[in-house]
Amino acid sequence: MKEMQLKYGCNPNQKPSRVYMADGSELPIEILSGRPGYINLLDALNGWQLVKELKKATGLPAATSFKHVSPAGAAVGVELSDTLKKIYFVDDVSLSPLACAYARARGADRMSSFGDFISLSDECDKATALLIKKEVSDGVIAPGYSDEALEILKSKKNGNYCILKIDPSYTPDPVECKQVFGITFEQGRNELDVNEAILSNIVTNNKDLPDSAKRDLMISLITLKYTQSNSVCYAKDGQAIGIGAGQQSRIHCTRLAGNKADIWWLRQSPQVLGLQFVDGIRRADRDNTIDVYISDEYEDVLRDGTWQKLFKVKPEVFTREQQKEWLAKNTDVALGSDAFFPFGDNIERAYKSGVKYIAQPGGSVRDDNVIATSDKYNMTMSFTGIRLFHH
Repeated sequence: MKEMQLKYGCNPNQKPSRVYMADGSELPIEILSGRPGYINLLDALNGWQLVKELKKATGLPAATSFKHVSPAGAAVGVELSDTLKKIYFVDDVSLSPLACAYARARGADRMSSFGDFISLSDECDKATALLIKKEVSDGVIAPGYSDEALEILKSKKNGNYCILKIDPSYTPDPVECKQVFGITFEQGRNELDVNEAILSNIVTNNKDLPDSAKRDLMISLITLKYTQSNSVCYAKDGQAIGIGAGQQSRIHCTRLAGNKADIWWLRQSPQVLGLQFVDGIRRADRDNTIDVYISDEYEDVLRDGTWQKLFKVKPEVFTREQQKEWLAKNTDVALGSDAFFPFGDNIERAYKSGVKYIAQPGGSVRDDNVIATSDKYNMTMSFTGIRLFHH
């Protein structure tokens, strides 16, 4: 197929819409089911690049959950603990390494992942397809599908679920173009290879950088490479746990991503794990309820009696003091930034979410202040010398 006609572009009024190869060659993607939209394809192609690079950097199968051209989650196939299985709602199923990767990518920020487009680095197997089947999702892209997986996925959305197969050997032209307001922009593709070598310039007093931290920093940086800038990514245990995308201020990125990382950790607390939901509650309602329970809004739920529609047993308020005590137990978090930190306030905020390891380009006139703040908390920080803006 050399051209794919789309229903419309970003919005219904943007017609006509199509994708095609400028040189007239065949598209590297094949539609196995459904009909992708313009934004679906942007998510699919950005997500595919992300998981392909994660697989190359770590040697592990990878998955990402994309929404509106930024990842809501990204992960590699590290086995899940019993606690993570429970908060990702996969404690009752068998998980392959690829399924572990998707469970992590989807579970990191379930509210943002609702209606995602999924990218998988490896052939989609039955275990992964069964996870995808349960979730509200627009589609998936992978280099292949087992017969069982394809049959499962084709049953979603009454047979209209979007399933894309990509040629894993496809290599794009090294120069890319796009148009804005009728003007053509041209640039070399960002072919930067994120690997352990770019973490070698450690500028803090603490030089300790274990293999697990190197893996998580690479996950963070590769995730940022395909996240709308400005962006910051917190990672731990083989996955992104908080992504802050598209902010004009670096500190706002750090706060946004840090707040998401905090919610990820709070969901593992005894208070949240002990919630007893009413039978038959929908998955999205359950996820939203957990978010409300962690927030200040829960006291309003208690006052107006809404809790009776959500819980079998009335939960106690998860107080700010209790939350602070639990958050203090989150340690050894990795943090990547797509551009330099201009002030030490970013490090102060990162410390509150358990950050121990940092990778950023460096190059600010206030690098000394940023390094000193990192030393204050005995963090390990690498200057990569590489900016990762993505627009």
